[in-house]
Parts: sequence; C-alpha cells; structure tokens
Amino acid sequence: MPQSDNQAPPAFEARGPGRSPGYGKRRGGGKSRLAPYLRLFEPHGATRTPRHNPYARLFATPGARAFTLGNLIARLPMGMFSVSAVIMIAGSRGSYALAGAVTATGLAATALVAPWTARLVDRYGQARIAVPATALAALGSLALLLCVRFGAPDWTLFAAYAATASTPNTGGMSRARWAHLHKGDAAALHTANSFEQAADELCFMLGPVLGAFLCSALFPEAGTLTGAVLLLTGVLIFAAQRSTEPPVAARSTHAGSPLRTPGMPAILSVFLATGAVFGSMEVVTIAFADDRGHASAAGAVLALQAAGSCAAGLLYGSVRPARSLPRRLLTCIAAMTALMSLPLLAAATGSLLTLAGALLLAGMATAPTMVTGMTLVQRLTPEGQLNEGMTLAVTALLGGIAAGSATGGWTVEHASAPYGYVVPLSAAAVALLLSAAAKARRP
Repeated sequence: MPQSDNQAPPAFEARGPGRSPGYGKRRGGGKSRLAPYLRLFEPHGATRTPRHNPYARLFATPGARAFTLGNLIARLPMGMFSVSAVIMIAGSRGSYALAGAVTATGLAATALVAPWTARLVDRYGQARIAVPATALAALGSLALLLCVRFGAPDWTLFAAYAATASTPNTGGMSRARWAHLHKGDAAALHTANSFEQAADELCFMLGPVLGAFLCSALFPEAGTLTGAVLLLTGVLIFAAQRSTEPPVAARSTHAGSPLRTPGMPAILSVFLATGAVFGSMEVVTIAFADDRGHASAAGAVLALQAAGSCAAGLLYGSVRPARSLPRRLLTCIAAMTALMSLPLLAAATGSLLTLAGALLLAGMATAPTMVTGMTLVQRLTPEGQLNEGMTLAVTALLGGIAAGSATGGWTVEHASAPYGYVVPLSAAAVALLLSAAAKARRP
C-alpha cells in the first residue's frame, strides 16, 4: 500500500533516513562522501564494517555489476535514436520536417505503449517481457534503417519508427531492482535513485554526441544501427541477472492502474511541468546558438547542463535527505525555479559562453528534483506495480518535453531566442505551484 507522509514504513520510522547501523560512525569519522554509494552494492542484510575496502563493498552483491553494466549499455541508445533518426532521414529525404514528424510519432507511440509494457513487466517479470519487447523495438529500428536506405515511401518510416515504442523502461527496471534489494532502507534507496538519475543524465549527455559522430564519421545509418545493437545487447545482459530480479508479486488480475492511487495524479502533473522545462530548454538553446552563428556548439552547451545535473545527482545521493518527501520535493523545485532564471539573464548578454556557464548551474537543480520525484512515485505506487508507476512518470515527463519543445519553438519564432528562456522558467514556476498545491492537500 502507498505510504502517506505521516505513515512511513517501520524500518524508515525506526532508523530515520540514513541511520542504518554504523552509518553515523562513518560520517562522524570523516569518511568519503561516496560511502552511501558503496552501500548500494553490499549484500542485503550483511553486517558492514567501516574499514572494508570500498571497492570490494561496491561490487559485493552478486549480479550487481552485471545488471548495472547491462542497464547502462541498454540506456545509452535512448539518447542516440532521435538524433540518429533525424540525421539519417533528413540526409536521405532532404526534409527536417519529415524527420521531426517521424520522431514525434515515435514519441507519441512510446507514451501510449510504455505503460502497457511496464504493466506486463510487473505481471510476468522483467526477463520474460523485456527481451521480446526489446527485440521488437530493435527490429523497428532496423526496418526504419532499411526503409530509408532503399527509398521506401514516407509512410513506412512512420510505421517502422512507431514499432520502437515497445522499448522497455530500462531505467525503471533498474530502479525496481534497487528497491527490491534495499526494501525498507530509505537511505540506500535515496542513494540508488540518485545514482540512477546521474546515469540517466550521463547517457543523455553522451548518446546524442555518439549518435551524431557515428552518422557523420561512418555512414548516415550508423547511429541507428549501433543503437539497436547496444539496446539488445544491454537488455540481454541485464535480463540474465536473475538473482537480482524482483519477484513477481501476486495481485488481483483486476488491479487498477497506479494512476488511481491518491496523490499519483498530482505528482505526475509535476513531472509534466518538469518535462516542459527540459524540452523548451533544448529547443531554445539550439535556436540561441544558431542565432549567434554557432549552431555546431549547441550540443556541447546542452551537454554542460546535463553534466551539472549528473554531478549534482551524485552529490545529492551522498547527503542525508530530509524526512518529508513532499517538503523535499518542494524545496528542490524551488531551487530549480530560481536557477532557471540564470539562463534568461545570461541570454540577455548575447554571449554563448556566459549562457553555457548559466546552463551548467541551472542543471544542478534538475537531478535532485527528479530523484525526489521518483522516490515519491515509488512510495505512492502499490506493491507489485512499481515498473508501471515509474513508467507513468516517464510518460508524463515525455509529454512535458514534447509540449515544452513546441512552446519553446513557437516563442523563439515569434519573439526571439533570448526571450525563449522565459518558457523553461515559467514551466519550473508551474511545477513549483503544483508541488505546493499537492503538499497542501496532503493530510
């Protein structure tokens, strides 16, 4: 059952966040701030001694290294596919409008299909569903590649790319494994979610760069082909680690969607607004760089934002979080809203270098917001539906990204690129209001 703010699980209530046995001694002894991350890989229930080799502790859990490696390999293509498809289609058909429409169709299909795929994962297990779903998605990518390569009609591009919507939420499955391994340990789950968010940022920072490089250095289809191979390989490695796979929870076949859980619609609306921050920031930054005659530098500038978020996510996971999740989320979103004013101020100077520094700082509030939001989603989601609950959050995020991209593009076209940074700031403010309203409604 979902936990309310005042009804924490017994283990969380008894120990408090970050107060597992021996934890206070490590902190008091001045040990590395990486210590919470090392706890993620300890055998569940093992007795920890503060002087153990941290690297031995890091890889102590059987299968932890393998499922983490496999998941990272599978997650990297998530940042490659869209960029690779745009380059491949636009280069072959000479139309960015067609390329954008195809990728938008794939995004819409994913928003519709992903929750159903996640429900099947919860019901039948990660390995049984993720592998065939990934194989279907890889075939969709290969079909798109062949359609472009051999000049098939335009409608076939839409059909092929829509097939990739069966791609499972690999990040959600990884978070579900950490939740299973460290059930009841709020501090370890906080660190695990921080690690996963940092991994998301790293993959979405490197993915577009790798995809663009492969398409330009080798051949236009290289990015899509490599992404499909990496996705299938990573999921196969991940699914092979059966010892860490969460057991399938017995539940009624009539169990409803986690969307009906009290508090879930409110947090999903926050994810929707947060997604608009990301989507609008990307489009406006590309337009700003192009307007200054440095379109090729847009990717590097956006990578700085992701780098700031990645670093902040790792740091956030090393500190003991506040006890109340809603209050913590409200604080994180307030910080994100404040920092989103920096790109607007930097853009007014007209300097791309100044903007890059502002985006680096602005990105530092996004990972803590996402980490806390995902932790709250895990707390609200009924047992046995964790993959579906987290996929709903990702779907809301994708919807916000699409809306933010469209709004940011419209603003840039009808006003100017610097004014476009009003959109992510406004979206962050909306997320803040929604979070405050949700917290006020909680008992």
